[in-house]
Amino acid sequence: MSVFINHFEQRRRAVLVTAAAAWGLLLSGAAFAQAAPAQIRIGFQKSAVNLVILKQQGALEKRFPNARVQWVEFPAGPQLLEALSVGSLEFGLTGDSPPVFAQAAGKELRYVGAEPSKPRSSAILVKQEAPIRTLADLKGRKIALQKGSSAHYLLLRAVEKAGLAWSDITPIYLPPSDARAAFERGSVDAWAIWDPYYAATELDIAPRVLATGEGLSGNNSFYLASTALAEKHPQALQVLFEELTRADAYVQSHRKEAAQLISDFSGLGLATVHRFIERRPPSPVAPLTPAITAEQQRVADAFAALGLIPRQVKVAEIVWQPPGATKVAQQATGGTTR
Repeated sequence: MSVFINHFEQRRRAVLVTAAAAWGLLLSGAAFAQAAPAQIRIGFQKSAVNLVILKQQGALEKRFPNARVQWVEFPAGPQLLEALSVGSLEFGLTGDSPPVFAQAAGKELRYVGAEPSKPRSSAILVKQEAPIRTLADLKGRKIALQKGSSAHYLLLRAVEKAGLAWSDITPIYLPPSDARAAFERGSVDAWAIWDPYYAATELDIAPRVLATGEGLSGNNSFYLASTALAEKHPQALQVLFEELTRADAYVQSHRKEAAQLISDFSGLGLATVHRFIERRPPSPVAPLTPAITAEQQRVADAFAALGLIPRQVKVAEIVWQPPGATKVAQQATGGTTR
Protein backbone atom coordinates (compact mmCIF):
# COMPACT_ATOMS: atom_id res chain seq x y z
CA MET A 1 0.00 0.00 0.00
CA SER A 2 2.77 2.47 0.89
CA VAL A 3 4.47 1.86 -2.47
CA PHE A 4 1.19 2.61 -4.24
CA ILE A 5 0.68 5.79 -2.24
CA ASN A 6 4.23 6.98 -2.95
CA HIS A 7 3.75 6.29 -6.65
CA PHE A 8 0.44 8.16 -6.61
CA GLU A 9 2.00 11.16 -4.87
CA GLN A 10 4.90 11.28 -7.35
CA ARG A 11 2.49 11.10 -10.25
CA ARG A 12 0.28 13.83 -8.80
CA ARG A 13 3.22 16.16 -8.25
CA ALA A 14 4.29 15.57 -11.84
CA VAL A 15 0.77 16.43 -12.95
CA LEU A 16 0.91 19.73 -11.07
CA VAL A 17 4.25 20.69 -12.60
CA THR A 18 3.15 19.66 -16.11
CA ALA A 19 -0.14 21.52 -15.78
CA ALA A 20 1.62 24.66 -14.60
CA ALA A 21 4.05 24.57 -17.53
CA ALA A 22 1.34 23.87 -20.09
CA TRP A 23 -0.92 26.57 -18.73
CA GLY A 24 1.96 29.02 -18.87
CA LEU A 25 2.27 28.36 -22.61
CA LEU A 26 -1.46 28.79 -23.10
CA LEU A 27 -1.49 32.14 -21.33
CA SER A 28 1.72 33.58 -22.76
CA GLY A 29 1.89 36.54 -25.09
CA ALA A 30 -1.21 38.70 -25.30
CA ALA A 31 -2.62 37.40 -22.02
CA PHE A 32 0.22 38.97 -20.06
CA ALA A 33 -0.47 42.31 -21.68
CA GLN A 34 -3.89 42.53 -20.09
CA ALA A 35 -4.30 44.95 -17.20
CA ALA A 36 -3.78 43.62 -13.68
CA PRO A 37 -6.42 44.32 -11.04
CA ALA A 38 -6.17 47.64 -9.25
CA GLN A 39 -5.54 45.88 -5.94
CA ILE A 40 -4.61 42.38 -4.81
CA ARG A 41 -5.22 41.72 -1.13
CA ILE A 42 -3.62 38.44 -0.13
CA GLY A 43 -4.53 36.43 2.95
CA PHE A 44 -1.90 34.11 4.38
CA GLN A 45 -0.86 32.16 7.46
CA LYS A 46 2.55 31.44 8.95
CA SER A 47 2.39 28.00 7.29
CA ALA A 48 2.03 29.54 3.80
CA VAL A 49 5.71 29.17 2.93
CA ASN A 50 5.50 30.22 -0.72
CA LEU A 51 3.42 33.31 0.08
CA VAL A 52 5.70 34.32 2.96
CA ILE A 53 8.73 34.12 0.67
CA LEU A 54 6.97 36.28 -1.93
CA LYS A 55 6.04 38.82 0.70
CA GLN A 56 9.54 39.01 2.12
CA GLN A 57 11.14 39.29 -1.32
CA GLY A 58 8.63 41.83 -2.67
CA ALA A 59 8.23 39.74 -5.82
CA LEU A 60 4.56 40.47 -6.49
CA GLU A 61 5.01 44.20 -6.10
CA LYS A 62 7.54 43.97 -8.95
CA ARG A 63 5.26 41.85 -11.16
CA PHE A 64 2.23 44.07 -10.50
CA PRO A 65 3.79 47.56 -10.44
CA ASN A 66 0.46 49.31 -11.04
CA ALA A 67 -1.53 47.31 -8.52
CA ARG A 68 -1.82 47.84 -4.79
CA VAL A 69 -0.59 44.61 -3.21
CA GLN A 70 -1.63 44.16 0.43
CA TRP A 71 -0.80 41.29 2.79
CA VAL A 72 -3.10 40.24 5.64
CA GLU A 73 -2.13 37.51 8.13
CA PHE A 74 -4.68 35.13 9.67
CA PRO A 75 -4.34 32.51 12.44
CA ALA A 76 -6.19 29.84 10.43
CA GLY A 77 -8.07 29.13 7.21
CA PRO A 78 -11.68 29.67 8.36
CA GLN A 79 -10.98 33.28 9.33
CA LEU A 80 -9.14 33.87 6.06
CA LEU A 81 -12.01 32.55 3.93
CA GLU A 82 -14.55 34.61 5.84
CA ALA A 83 -12.59 37.71 4.84
CA LEU A 84 -12.36 36.49 1.25
CA SER A 85 -16.08 35.81 1.03
CA VAL A 86 -17.07 39.29 2.22
CA GLY A 87 -14.80 41.08 -0.23
CA SER A 88 -11.89 41.94 2.05
CA LEU A 89 -9.41 39.76 0.11
CA GLU A 90 -8.82 38.66 -3.48
CA PHE A 91 -6.55 35.66 -2.89
CA GLY A 92 -5.43 33.32 -0.12
CA LEU A 93 -4.20 29.89 0.92
CA THR A 94 -5.85 27.38 3.27
CA GLY A 95 -5.89 23.68 4.03
CA ASP A 96 -8.52 21.22 2.80
CA SER A 97 -11.36 21.71 5.28
CA PRO A 98 -11.94 25.50 5.37
CA PRO A 99 -13.21 25.72 1.76
CA VAL A 100 -15.67 22.89 2.44
CA PHE A 101 -17.19 24.71 5.41
CA ALA A 102 -17.23 27.99 3.46
CA GLN A 103 -18.97 26.44 0.46
CA ALA A 104 -21.51 24.70 2.69
CA ALA A 105 -22.28 28.07 4.27
CA GLY A 106 -22.90 29.62 0.85
CA LYS A 107 -19.76 31.76 0.83
CA GLU A 108 -18.70 33.24 -2.50
CA LEU A 109 -15.22 32.02 -3.53
CA ARG A 110 -13.38 29.89 -6.07
CA TYR A 111 -10.75 27.16 -5.85
CA VAL A 112 -8.06 28.28 -8.28
CA GLY A 113 -4.87 26.38 -7.41
CA ALA A 114 -3.31 23.62 -5.33
CA GLU A 115 -0.02 22.41 -3.91
CA PRO A 116 0.94 18.73 -3.49
CA SER A 117 -0.25 17.04 -0.31
CA LYS A 118 1.72 17.35 2.95
CA PRO A 119 0.56 14.51 5.21
CA ARG A 120 3.59 14.77 7.52
CA SER A 121 2.88 18.43 8.27
CA SER A 122 -0.05 17.84 10.61
CA ALA A 123 -0.40 15.66 13.68
CA ILE A 124 -2.41 14.65 16.72
CA LEU A 125 -0.32 15.36 19.81
CA VAL A 126 -0.54 14.05 23.37
CA LYS A 127 1.65 14.62 26.43
CA GLN A 128 4.56 12.22 26.92
CA GLU A 129 3.00 10.86 30.12
CA ALA A 130 -0.52 10.55 28.68
CA PRO A 131 -2.13 7.09 28.83
CA ILE A 132 -3.32 7.53 25.24
CA ARG A 133 -1.30 5.08 23.16
CA THR A 134 -3.53 4.31 20.19
CA LEU A 135 -6.18 6.17 18.23
CA ALA A 136 -8.81 4.01 19.93
CA ASP A 137 -7.67 5.51 23.25
CA LEU A 138 -9.12 8.84 22.13
CA LYS A 139 -12.55 7.55 23.15
CA GLY A 140 -14.02 9.78 25.83
CA ARG A 141 -11.20 12.31 25.51
CA LYS A 142 -11.21 16.08 25.03
CA ILE A 143 -9.36 17.04 21.87
CA ALA A 144 -8.46 20.60 20.91
CA LEU A 145 -8.67 21.73 17.29
CA GLN A 146 -9.58 24.70 15.13
CA LYS A 147 -13.10 24.08 13.83
CA GLY A 148 -13.25 23.85 10.05
CA SER A 149 -9.46 23.59 9.68
CA SER A 150 -7.36 20.86 8.09
CA ALA A 151 -6.89 19.47 11.61
CA HIS A 152 -10.65 18.92 11.75
CA TYR A 153 -10.50 16.47 8.86
CA LEU A 154 -7.36 14.82 10.26
CA LEU A 155 -9.17 14.15 13.53
CA LEU A 156 -12.29 12.96 11.74
CA ARG A 157 -10.24 10.40 9.80
CA ALA A 158 -8.35 9.34 12.94
CA VAL A 159 -11.62 8.70 14.78
CA GLU A 160 -12.92 6.75 11.81
CA LYS A 161 -9.74 4.64 11.55
CA ALA A 162 -9.98 3.82 15.26
CA GLY A 163 -13.49 2.44 14.73
CA LEU A 164 -15.00 5.18 16.87
CA ALA A 165 -17.96 7.46 16.27
CA TRP A 166 -17.51 11.23 16.29
CA SER A 167 -19.74 11.30 19.35
CA ASP A 168 -17.17 9.14 21.17
CA ILE A 169 -14.85 12.14 21.53
CA THR A 170 -15.33 15.68 22.84
CA PRO A 171 -13.97 18.20 20.34
CA ILE A 172 -12.86 21.47 21.95
CA TYR A 173 -12.86 24.14 19.26
CA LEU A 174 -10.04 26.64 19.82
CA PRO A 175 -7.72 28.69 17.59
CA PRO A 176 -4.10 27.45 17.61
CA SER A 177 -2.71 29.78 20.29
CA ASP A 178 -5.54 29.04 22.71
CA ALA A 179 -5.39 25.34 21.90
CA ARG A 180 -1.70 25.17 22.75
CA ALA A 181 -2.32 26.87 26.09
CA ALA A 182 -5.11 24.40 26.88
CA PHE A 183 -2.90 21.49 25.85
CA GLU A 184 0.02 22.61 28.00
CA ARG A 185 -2.06 23.13 31.14
CA GLY A 186 -3.83 19.79 30.68
CA SER A 187 -7.32 21.14 29.97
CA VAL A 188 -7.50 18.85 26.93
CA ASP A 189 -6.16 15.36 26.40
CA ALA A 190 -4.91 15.77 22.83
CA TRP A 191 -4.44 18.40 20.17
CA ALA A 192 -4.87 18.14 16.39
CA ILE A 193 -2.66 20.77 14.75
CA TRP A 194 -0.57 21.66 11.70
CA ASP A 195 2.81 23.27 11.06
CA PRO A 196 4.40 25.54 12.13
CA TYR A 197 2.44 25.27 15.41
CA TYR A 198 3.17 21.54 15.39
CA ALA A 199 6.92 22.10 14.93
CA ALA A 200 7.10 24.82 17.58
CA THR A 201 5.33 22.62 20.13
CA GLU A 202 7.56 19.66 19.27
CA LEU A 203 10.68 21.64 20.04
CA ASP A 204 9.34 23.52 23.06
CA ILE A 205 7.63 20.82 25.10
CA ALA A 206 8.41 17.52 23.31
CA PRO A 207 4.90 16.02 23.13
CA ARG A 208 4.31 12.53 21.80
CA VAL A 209 2.99 12.25 18.24
CA LEU A 210 0.00 9.93 18.29
CA ALA A 211 -0.47 10.14 14.52
CA THR A 212 0.42 12.34 11.56
CA GLY A 213 -1.62 12.74 8.41
CA GLU A 214 0.15 9.78 6.81
CA GLY A 215 -2.46 7.17 6.01
CA LEU A 216 -5.21 9.51 7.24
CA SER A 217 -5.24 12.83 5.40
CA GLY A 218 -3.35 14.25 2.46
CA ASN A 219 -3.44 17.65 4.16
CA ASN A 220 -3.82 19.37 0.80
CA SER A 221 -3.26 23.12 0.43
CA PHE A 222 -5.54 25.19 -1.80
CA TYR A 223 -5.35 28.66 -3.23
CA LEU A 224 -8.72 30.38 -3.34
CA ALA A 225 -9.75 33.60 -5.00
CA SER A 226 -12.64 35.97 -5.27
CA THR A 227 -14.96 35.33 -8.19
CA ALA A 228 -14.00 38.73 -9.65
CA LEU A 229 -10.28 37.94 -9.67
CA ALA A 230 -10.79 34.48 -11.18
CA GLU A 231 -13.18 35.59 -13.90
CA LYS A 232 -11.80 38.99 -14.82
CA HIS A 233 -8.05 38.51 -14.32
CA PRO A 234 -6.96 34.97 -15.22
CA GLN A 235 -3.59 36.36 -16.32
CA ALA A 236 -3.03 37.68 -12.79
CA LEU A 237 -3.51 34.17 -11.44
CA GLN A 238 -0.94 32.89 -13.91
CA VAL A 239 1.56 35.45 -12.62
CA LEU A 240 0.74 34.50 -9.03
CA PHE A 241 1.27 30.80 -9.73
CA GLU A 242 4.53 31.48 -11.59
CA GLU A 243 5.87 33.46 -8.66
CA LEU A 244 4.64 30.97 -6.06
CA THR A 245 6.33 28.12 -7.92
CA ARG A 246 9.50 30.18 -8.21
CA ALA A 247 9.34 30.85 -4.47
CA ASP A 248 9.02 27.13 -3.82
CA ALA A 249 12.09 26.41 -5.96
CA TYR A 250 13.95 29.02 -3.91
CA VAL A 251 12.96 27.27 -0.68
CA GLN A 252 14.23 23.96 -2.04
CA SER A 253 17.56 25.32 -3.29
CA HIS A 254 18.23 28.00 -0.62
CA ARG A 255 16.98 26.35 2.54
CA LYS A 256 19.09 28.42 4.92
CA GLU A 257 18.17 31.77 3.36
CA ALA A 258 14.49 30.82 3.05
CA ALA A 259 14.33 29.77 6.69
CA GLN A 260 15.80 33.12 7.70
CA LEU A 261 13.21 35.03 5.65
CA ILE A 262 10.38 33.03 7.23
CA SER A 263 11.83 33.48 10.71
CA ASP A 264 12.26 37.22 10.21
CA PHE A 265 8.63 37.58 9.19
CA SER A 266 6.97 35.20 11.63
CA GLY A 267 9.07 35.61 14.75
CA LEU A 268 9.46 31.83 14.88
CA GLY A 269 12.85 30.48 15.90
CA LEU A 270 15.08 29.19 13.14
CA ALA A 271 14.99 25.68 14.59
CA THR A 272 11.20 25.68 14.34
CA VAL A 273 11.26 26.93 10.77
CA HIS A 274 13.82 24.33 9.71
CA ARG A 275 11.78 21.60 11.39
CA PHE A 276 8.57 22.38 9.52
CA ILE A 277 10.05 23.08 6.10
CA GLU A 278 12.16 19.91 6.18
CA ARG A 279 8.99 17.78 6.18
CA ARG A 280 7.32 19.96 3.56
CA PRO A 281 7.66 18.40 0.07
CA PRO A 282 8.39 20.41 -3.07
CA SER A 283 5.23 22.47 -3.59
CA PRO A 284 4.80 23.94 -7.08
CA VAL A 285 1.44 25.57 -7.68
CA ALA A 286 -1.00 24.81 -10.50
CA PRO A 287 -4.74 24.72 -11.17
CA LEU A 288 -6.69 21.84 -9.65
CA THR A 289 -6.61 18.55 -11.53
CA PRO A 290 -9.67 16.28 -11.66
CA ALA A 291 -7.91 13.92 -9.23
CA ILE A 292 -7.37 16.65 -6.64
CA THR A 293 -10.95 17.84 -7.07
CA ALA A 294 -12.18 14.28 -6.47
CA GLU A 295 -10.02 13.97 -3.37
CA GLN A 296 -11.42 17.23 -2.02
CA GLN A 297 -14.94 15.94 -2.69
CA ARG A 298 -14.18 13.02 -0.37
CA VAL A 299 -13.28 15.53 2.35
CA ALA A 300 -16.60 17.32 1.82
CA ASP A 301 -18.56 14.07 1.80
CA ALA A 302 -16.99 12.98 5.10
CA PHE A 303 -18.09 16.17 6.86
CA ALA A 304 -21.56 15.95 5.33
CA ALA A 305 -22.00 12.32 6.38
CA LEU A 306 -21.47 13.28 10.02
CA GLY A 307 -23.71 16.34 9.82
CA LEU A 308 -20.76 18.65 10.55
CA ILE A 309 -21.71 20.94 7.65
CA PRO A 310 -25.27 22.14 7.00
CA ARG A 311 -25.56 20.62 3.52
CA GLN A 312 -23.79 18.47 0.99
CA VAL A 313 -21.66 20.35 -1.53
CA LYS A 314 -20.24 19.65 -4.96
CA VAL A 315 -16.66 20.88 -4.91
CA ALA A 316 -16.41 21.00 -8.70
CA GLU A 317 -19.07 23.71 -8.82
CA ILE A 318 -16.66 26.29 -7.42
CA VAL A 319 -13.44 25.02 -9.06
CA TRP A 320 -12.22 27.66 -11.49
CA GLN A 321 -11.31 26.41 -14.96
CA PRO A 322 -8.37 28.28 -16.50
CA PRO A 323 -8.06 28.78 -20.27
CA GLY A 324 -7.31 25.45 -21.94
CA ALA A 325 -7.94 23.52 -18.72
CA THR A 326 -9.36 20.41 -20.36
CA LYS A 327 -6.49 20.09 -22.80
CA VAL A 328 -3.91 20.65 -20.06
CA ALA A 329 -5.49 18.03 -17.79
CA GLN A 330 -5.57 15.46 -20.55
CA GLN A 331 -1.93 16.06 -21.46
CA ALA A 332 -0.83 15.97 -17.83
CA THR A 333 -2.60 12.70 -17.09
CA GLY A 334 -1.65 10.90 -20.26
CA GLY A 335 -4.94 11.50 -22.04
CA THR A 336 -7.38 10.72 -19.24
CA THR A 337 -9.16 12.94 -16.76
CA ARG A 338 -10.30 10.31 -14.28
